[in-house]
Amino acid sequence: TFVKLNEATIRMLRLIEPYCTYGYPTRATVEKLVYKRGFGKLNKQRIPIAENSVIEAGLGDVGIRCTADLVHEIITVGPEFKRANNFLWPFKLSSPLGGFSSKTKLLHFMEGGEAGARGEEINKLVKKMI
Repeated sequence: TFVKLNEATIRMLRLIEPYCTYGYPTRATVEKLVYKRGFGKLNKQRIPIAENSVIEAGLGDVGIRCTADLVHEIITVGPEFKRANNFLWPFKLSSPLGGFSSKTKLLHFMEGGEAGARGEEINKLVKKMI
């Protein structure tokens, strides 16, 4: 799931920081996620984004007609970001290739662990999980 970074979301992320990891994905990472693991919500059903007609049916009224438009709206956090993000079903990712180390799983990323803010390093983790 993607979130708009503001004061409220920063506070919420700090609360759950020991239990999750987050960062700033690149355009390439978002494209891979949408193309490989993307599902859209149409009539409360989970529909794979296999063709642009699925996106056009869900978001065509706001000018988002294809996968490239959807990725652009998410990356730029445009005016229809909330609609685009709500259209996407939460991504189901696999465990990372090689797994998490049981010793470092609960440590903060800055301490050599897996949890917390990763910044740009989130791209490497997502690549292992796609």
